[in-house]
Amino acid sequence: MAISPRMRGVARAAVIAAACGAALAGIYNARAVGHDGSSLPTGGFDSANAARALAALGTERECERYGGLPQGWGLDAKAGMVHLSGGDFVLGSRRGYSDERPAGTGRTRVAGFWIDQTEVTNAQFAAFVKATGHVTDAERQHGAAVFHLPSQAELGTRPLAWWTWVQDASWRHPEGPASDLRGRDNHPVTLVTQRDALAYAKWLGRDLPTEAEWEYAGKAGHEDASLDTAPRDVAGKPSANYWQGNFPLMNTNEDGHVGRSPVGCYAASDYKLFDMIGNAWEWTRDVYTGEHQGHANGDTAAVAPAGRAHGTGSNTPMVIKGGSFLCSSDYCVRYRASSREQQEADLPASHIGFRTVLRDKG
Repeated sequence: MAISPRMRGVARAAVIAAACGAALAGIYNARAVGHDGSSLPTGGFDSANAARALAALGTERECERYGGLPQGWGLDAKAGMVHLSGGDFVLGSRRGYSDERPAGTGRTRVAGFWIDQTEVTNAQFAAFVKATGHVTDAERQHGAAVFHLPSQAELGTRPLAWWTWVQDASWRHPEGPASDLRGRDNHPVTLVTQRDALAYAKWLGRDLPTEAEWEYAGKAGHEDASLDTAPRDVAGKPSANYWQGNFPLMNTNEDGHVGRSPVGCYAASDYKLFDMIGNAWEWTRDVYTGEHQGHANGDTAAVAPAGRAHGTGSNTPMVIKGGSFLCSSDYCVRYRASSREQQEADLPASHIGFRTVLRDKG
């Protein structure tokens, strides 16, 4: 999932694994100005339909119908966000991996902030790119780390064979140049770097969450689950998009998804947030510090080609949170709010997306 900067410039070998139909009616007839001077979509937005769509998220049927644009998109600076009052909590967990252990015995306090209810979708990111002309790091360096289902033979000849560097893979072409986003407007945008995520957030006058803000939102007032507890609902069904089966050879599709899912297919948390666990890891603002435990599922940087042209961002390892569709009970058990990994800031991968925050003033 994450990236090891010391391996940059070396032929790299593999990566990690813990690391919707009816459109929302976002037809834009007029333009507004964004925080960076670019245009924002506005006008012609059916807010009634949008409100119904967002409120209904949390079921498989409704997430498939969701068009990927939240209520008030282009009209409201807080469209698709919920407000969390400030509070204090224990950052980390003593029931997880060693790099999650709390730094001390005290509690961490965060001030109030708004946060996206869902991971930023392809539809939202496409609107940003259309308005600003932003070129992602994957497009600049003509490739990205992409997960694929390996054969047993591949595993025997190449460690961490589920990751491969795909030429010209990008957010527009998630599996490579022959793929596209048709039918995936409501999926989380991935193959974006931290620089790309920050540019999107700035366009809306927002930011990426700190690790503490993200974890406060993710825990939703609860203590974290232990390593042996997979996310399941009261009926025993998966309550998040993660890997079921023998990773990386077989996904049983118990949760209905063998890869990324549309946002909001599972019930919201007590803080009304979707997919804080699983689906896609999420960028934060924070540099990865603490015990640098080895990557849970291998190092995405390991597949990057020697001499890769880096993006304009830093290759500093940053904290990513929440786990992804690749987290499994038999390999990487990081589908918990305290889970954390490191990812090289300018390396795009197919299991990493983001959501944004807007902090209270004062």
